[in-house]
Amino acid sequence: MTMRPRFPALDFESAVHTRDALHAYSRILGDWLKSSQRKRKHWWHASLRPSMAGLTTGVVHAGIDFELEIDLWASQIIGRTTEGAQLIEAIDGQAADVLAQEIADFLTASGVGSGQIPANKSQGSDRFAGYSAEWAQSLGRVLNDVNAAMTEFRAGIPEETSPIQLWPHHFDLSMLWLPGEKIEGQDPENEEYSDKQMNFGFTFGDEGIAEPYFYVTAYPVPDGLPSLSLPAGTEWKTDGFSGAVLLYKTLAESSDPKGYLLDLWTRLLLAGRDQMLDEQ
Repeated sequence: MTMRPRFPALDFESAVHTRDALHAYSRILGDWLKSSQRKRKHWWHASLRPSMAGLTTGVVHAGIDFELEIDLWASQIIGRTTEGAQLIEAIDGQAADVLAQEIADFLTASGVGSGQIPANKSQGSDRFAGYSAEWAQSLGRVLNDVNAAMTEFRAGIPEETSPIQLWPHHFDLSMLWLPGEKIEGQDPENEEYSDKQMNFGFTFGDEGIAEPYFYVTAYPVPDGLPSLSLPAGTEWKTDGFSGAVLLYKTLAESSDPKGYLLDLWTRLLLAGRDQMLDEQ
């Protein structure tokens, strides 16, 4: 059996409408996570997880147990409960608000408590006319490849790391490294501002950079990290945010994309560990 190449070339301009649709749909699932689960540090309760088919809430305990999944291979939203109820809704670029209502009707009929139903939040009433099931599969392959590399990278880190998670708000896949030290002068009860951390992530593009890219940020940024020697193709960005940026197309064109990515992440982690943990 022939294995497909990892990190395939991506004609992203053709996939933008599909990206935007999936971004909006992922926010619907994120709303259910926020309304149905207790808060965890760094908002880990509000993020999706990669699955074999695409993206999932995982099992949510909300009076009844349920799971919501975006199946990128079949272009479907799938809902399941432990009582055997199932929702299968084809994705064809419908407005996010329409899909949100379908999910709400399904879970309400299945017995989800009224306290778990998200507050009315519009994710958009316009159709995504350019949605393509083929492009959804392509984006799914990319997410799967990034997740596979990130899983391998994460396995070698002895300190605490976050789950590998898809953030619905920004539609980026990322992982935090948390060495366990607090930042002097910050409220230790507020982990968002008091935990030293590095963020290793990937996004399909945003307002700052319109095309897919990888990023690595540190908080707080050590003085020496921006001057670290980076492999050709990766640059330190200071406009909008401070961090190392690698365009996806640059990675896809390299001779060994996975090796390049793991080397980049490892190089930045080692430098961050050395510089951040020495600063008191």
